[in-house]
Amino acid sequence: MSTEELAKPVNPEIEEKITIAKQKKDEADQAFKSGDIQKALLAYHQALLYLHGLYKDTMPAPPIDTQADAAKPKTEADEILGKIYANMAQCQIKKGNWKRAVETADKALAKSPDNPKVLFRKAKALGELGYFEKAEKILNDLLKKEDSDAASVKAELERLRVMDREREKKHNKKFKGFLNKDRGLEKEFIISPEPSTGSSIVEIS
Repeated sequence: MSTEELAKPVNPEIEEKITIAKQKKDEADQAFKSGDIQKALLAYHQALLYLHGLYKDTMPAPPIDTQADAAKPKTEADEILGKIYANMAQCQIKKGNWKRAVETADKALAKSPDNPKVLFRKAKALGELGYFEKAEKILNDLLKKEDSDAASVKAELERLRVMDREREKKHNKKFKGFLNKDRGLEKEFIISPEPSTGSSIVEIS
């Protein structure tokens, strides 16, 4: 969607805030490229503060129905918000904050549900959180889209599957350890004859 097609602000104060928000976003983008993730997140957050409340529903809570939210008329603030949240999701991935990455990706998807980069980032974060089925579904759906990076999606799918297998091995090993521990406890039970009756009792050592 071109900038011309977006709803333009008529209030000079709103227009000024959008201009400052763009500047803050640019600062954040540069900080991210230079590797200063914390500085980037701070600048993105500052940009959000300028955009907050400029239009109705410009900063909704993570939506249940992103398609419905995306169907609303787009504003220039919406366009910037979508990009900021998308970039914040990538920042959170860099920091290993997987839950926050999913949350910010959801906010970006509220503005643009079909954004392949954001969907990829959400899938990656979900996979790291252990939600392999959800991540796999998103990635498989991305493979059907012409605008997705098929090579990267396939590589991520394979990476998550390897992770899933490794976690399964660890789980089985841990479960086997519990079984062995139980058997060890069983050996602590000593059965000895009762002198007076000849019957047996269980004694715990």
